[in-house]
Amino acid sequence: MPKWGDHGDASLNIWGVFSANIDAAIVPCKLETVNLKESRPPMRYFASIAFVLMALAGCARHPLPDVMAPSSIGDFTEGYVLEPGNRIRVIVFNEQNLSGEFQIDSAGNLSMPLIGTVRATGVTAHTLVGRIEEVLTRSSYMRNPKVAVEVLSYRPFYVLGEVKLPGEFSYLAGMTVLSAVARAGGYDYRARENEVILVRIIDGKEQQFRAIERTPILPGDIIRVTERYF
Repeated sequence: MPKWGDHGDASLNIWGVFSANIDAAIVPCKLETVNLKESRPPMRYFASIAFVLMALAGCARHPLPDVMAPSSIGDFTEGYVLEPGNRIRVIVFNEQNLSGEFQIDSAGNLSMPLIGTVRATGVTAHTLVGRIEEVLTRSSYMRNPKVAVEVLSYRPFYVLGEVKLPGEFSYLAGMTVLSAVARAGGYDYRARENEVILVRIIDGKEQQFRAIERTPILPGDIIRVTERYF
């Protein structure tokens, strides 16, 4: 019997069988290299898609109305309808005790000395003058009363969206979108500054307008500053 390590016929036969099995198990294959640089879309392709999606998202969230807000509001005080919380000045000529500044209460009434309460909401200042004169006449306190009413505070306006201090603010006559945004602390860094959305109640219905910084605003208006995406 040949010993381990001897190069006899037996060892040659064993090695021949072993090598033959290895050769049979090896299956030749062809490797193909893939050019990843050519198969991958360029980065500008993804950038273009992202740009379009962001623009569409911005339009979908806060589309600007097609109708521009009126550039002039005229003398709105004549048609202003009084509501709870408004402060007014009532002047009864030659009657200092009846004159003064008053606030319309939550029930919509105006409490005046000597004559009691007068219904004040839902009407203009001109109509309220007639009501006060009628009450004074019925009370026999005065024969031909002469009354004047001046509105001192109006319903608030609101600034929402991309401003530093969004919220409710007291209205002053002659205000514009720009002065309203200034009351709200100015634009946020994400704000689209050139145009805003202005929401206004007209004949009991909410209407939306496109507005610019010099657009005049009215009591009760809502100014929504939208976000820019690029």
